[in-house]
Amino acid sequence: MGNLTVNRFKGKQILDYIEQLAALRIKIFREYPYLYEGDYEYEMKYLSTYATSEEAILVVAKDDDNIIGLSTAIPLQFETPEAQQPFNDLNLPIEPFFYLGESVLLPEYRGSGIYRQYFQEREAAAIAFGCKKATFCGVVRDANDPRRPHDYIPLDNIWRHFGYERHPKLCAYYEWQEIGASEQTKKPMAFWIKSL
Repeated sequence: MGNLTVNRFKGKQILDYIEQLAALRIKIFREYPYLYEGDYEYEMKYLSTYATSEEAILVVAKDDDNIIGLSTAIPLQFETPEAQQPFNDLNLPIEPFFYLGESVLLPEYRGSGIYRQYFQEREAAAIAFGCKKATFCGVVRDANDPRRPHDYIPLDNIWRHFGYERHPKLCAYYEWQEIGASEQTKKPMAFWIKSL
């Protein structure tokens, strides 16, 4: 490893990194539990939410000049309807929530403290915007899923260590095509919340 740096960008500054974010998402989300086949056109459409919002942020991790990871966040009020729907269904106002999007990091850099910095930078942005809570969602898989690698360790304990708790009722449904599948299917995504 060279010189590791983590920097936060906002609004139009994100545009310079959208293609790299799309490529990293496709690469990292092929891993369990997402098993994402990868679709560049879908990625660019999904990421347009962040690229067109003045309040979206992107945290960029580099090793010297090489991008090794990226993480996004945006006030929930500017997120997609899929992310907002579970809150609307429970009559929870979305304005207090800052939505933490993906955190992608090349495997060889995991355990170096960058993941913690992702959370710190995004939570700082949430507080600066005036949000009282941070939230994100993670895919839910059956514990006995035969595709689960024998050495797979869920991130639940890490998320709890960072102060997040899984909400018992908030669940979104996102569609993507899994590796080896012929079409997109909906997957449940459970929300985790932290008061700031």
